[in-house]
Amino acid sequence: MSKYLFEANYLGEGIKGLMREGGSKRRDALVDALKSVGGTLECFYYAFGDTDVLGVLEAPSDADAAALSLMINSTGNVSVRLKPLMSVEDIDEAVKKTPSYRAPGQ
Repeated sequence: MSKYLFEANYLGEGIKGLMREGGSKRRDALVDALKSVGGTLECFYYAFGDTDVLGVLEAPSDADAAALSLMINSTGNVSVRLKPLMSVEDIDEAVKKTPSYRAPGQ
């Protein structure tokens, strides 16, 4: 399974829903949504400032993670951003590769 950092902000009715339901029920809703695509929640935190919620989730594939993100964002109540996370071993493999690239103007 692939890991993703997620950052989310509540919008409009989403803020009202959070105020009514509380934080743990919103976390539980994410856990249920992740189960529907075969994923799991590693950690979930509330914050203040530029980001309301952040954490790490696992999904079987990029397509599953994207489907979940699209569904959540389509409600208009939450804005979710996903960032794929790579292990140090992934980077070790990446630095062994030598892709071909020509910079602009060269």
